[in-house]
Amino acid sequence: MSITAEQIKELREETGVSVMKCKSALEETNGDMEQARAILKEQGAKAAAKKADRELNAGIITSYVHANSQVGVLLKLSCETDYVAKNSDFIGLGDDIALHITAMMPASVEELMEQPFVKNPEITITKLLEEKTFKIGERMEVSDFTRYEV
Repeated sequence: MSITAEQIKELREETGVSVMKCKSALEETNGDMEQARAILKEQGAKAAAKKADRELNAGIITSYVHANSQVGVLLKLSCETDYVAKNSDFIGLGDDIALHITAMMPASVEELMEQPFVKNPEITITKLLEEKTFKIGERMEVSDFTRYEV
């Protein structure tokens, strides 16, 4: 089966994974988008596991304050390099996790990691980090957070 540029583009836009990885996954599955997504998710988990022992020397502190100004979060999200810490995808990830913590009230980082992501309940925060690790190419983790409420 011939893989079209439109299929590759669609998979890339959906996953954020490189064009070549998307093309490879589609070729491996003879153009089956669902199976290609599954392959990319599996590859993301493997990539995150390979990077698990890398040292985290950079990151960001980000915050979220709800519109009612009654609840907010300070979050420390760590990564390997300053280059990634300045990446808009990484910064957006921090913002999304801070919003999640505000809404879901986890008591600890461990509890946070197991919670279904508030913007996509089909994945956990752990899976969200694995997907971003695969896309961005560096290990990242939630190092700490504090949630405040009036």
